[in-house]
Amino acid sequence: MAACLYACGMTNAPTTLADFEHMFDLAPVSLWLQDFSGVRALFESWRAQGVTDVRAHLLAQPQAQRAYGQAIRILRVNRRTLDLFGASDQRALEEALPLVFRDEMHVHSIAEIEQLWADGNSFDNQTVNYTLDGRRLDVRVRGRVLPGHEAAWDRVLVSLEDHTGQMRAQRRLQDSERYARGLFEHSPVSLWVEDFSQVKRLLDGVREQGIRDFRTFLKVHPEFIERCMREIRVIDVNQVTLTLFGAPDKRSLLGATERVFGARMRDSFAEQLLDLWDGQLVQQREVVNTTLAGEPLHIHMQFAVLEAHRDDWSMVLVSLVDITARKKAEAYLEYLGKHDVLTGLRNRAFYVDELNRLTRKGPWPVALLVMDMNGLKAVNDEHGHAAGDALLRRAGEVLGKAVDSPGCAARIGGDEFCVLIPGGDERAAQGMAERVAGLVEINNQFYPGQALSFATGTAVARSGEQIESAVHHADQAMYEDKARLYASLKLERRRPV
Repeated sequence: MAACLYACGMTNAPTTLADFEHMFDLAPVSLWLQDFSGVRALFESWRAQGVTDVRAHLLAQPQAQRAYGQAIRILRVNRRTLDLFGASDQRALEEALPLVFRDEMHVHSIAEIEQLWADGNSFDNQTVNYTLDGRRLDVRVRGRVLPGHEAAWDRVLVSLEDHTGQMRAQRRLQDSERYARGLFEHSPVSLWVEDFSQVKRLLDGVREQGIRDFRTFLKVHPEFIERCMREIRVIDVNQVTLTLFGAPDKRSLLGATERVFGARMRDSFAEQLLDLWDGQLVQQREVVNTTLAGEPLHIHMQFAVLEAHRDDWSMVLVSLVDITARKKAEAYLEYLGKHDVLTGLRNRAFYVDELNRLTRKGPWPVALLVMDMNGLKAVNDEHGHAAGDALLRRAGEVLGKAVDSPGCAARIGGDEFCVLIPGGDERAAQGMAERVAGLVEINNQFYPGQALSFATGTAVARSGEQIESAVHHADQAMYEDKARLYASLKLERRRPV
């Protein structure tokens, strides 16, 4: 221990050798006095063999690591060491060294060997040992060749600091981070982690100006919305996000955010800013984004400022669920609710709603054409319903091309049609009838076989009270036109024209 006393720089103190023996034994950290002369001899033999890169040598020959451990001789350990490893005495500890120094300890020892190999007299290393009953110990090992023994390394003082608790907590934290990362990356919905801190600063700046009516402020300063959008910083996105937006990698997506969140997002983002202004840090709404290929994406967005970042909005989690298919289905159902599938024209339900709307609001006058296909039943009876359906589709083509907005053409029965022309008078009604007749003639030239023919009646309503009467008069005029047609051709009404 005299060398140890010298190392501590206290040999001139009046303290006795026995006092330092007690200090060593009662130290609150694990202390080992060891003989590394065998290690020095081992290093000399390796150098004689031409070893220059000791790490490569150890990785290529794992037995060299074991040889290093076997070259170390324990001279003495203190009481804390015995308690730490659960040994009754030093002899029990030495007999159990193969259990104490095992597994990944050999890998960790490479750093220790490298430090000594470089003509060093000390080392500092984080490694793993095991107690005699098999418990893992994460320890910080520090070793120093005692002064006066640099030539032989026959006295090395080694201390072990037990970091098991800290390392266990660190591993739990790392496991938790890996688990959270796994949930993020493999979530079935698109996830974005964003930084809204600059947006918060901008909103706070507006408040400091004394602005209270933020909605009016945005109307007067629409450029503020664009500025806030530019200040959003995307921290990370998951794999589903890349697939959703058709991006090959994160860099490509994050470099195209202006295209992804373009003009389609401006109005919804303005509403988002209004909610943030009112303190709503958790939001959800439907928005429209754009893929990198330019396709619109209907999205259900959920936005939440994370609890620990509510003071500065520096971390926001945004989840996006693709509802494009649902929106298409809704649009198709809405289309079916207002359109006749066979002809592509408006259906009777839309026609009735439009009549009611015009009755209430106009504009006046309103021109009406009531039309009935001639001979449809005979075509169905003699040539089958497929031929009749083909004739109905042709009727849809003609009326669809003849009627422009704000007018509308509707199929209101099996072979009955109606055209409404808001703001149209008798001249508009007559002009529409002539236009339909001209398109029917062209259609019949294009389609050989069964001829398309309409009986038509017109009327004009000058006010809402006259709508019902005008429909009745147009209907009566249509039947009179049909009667004249069949009389002139000397045909029955149910015979094809």
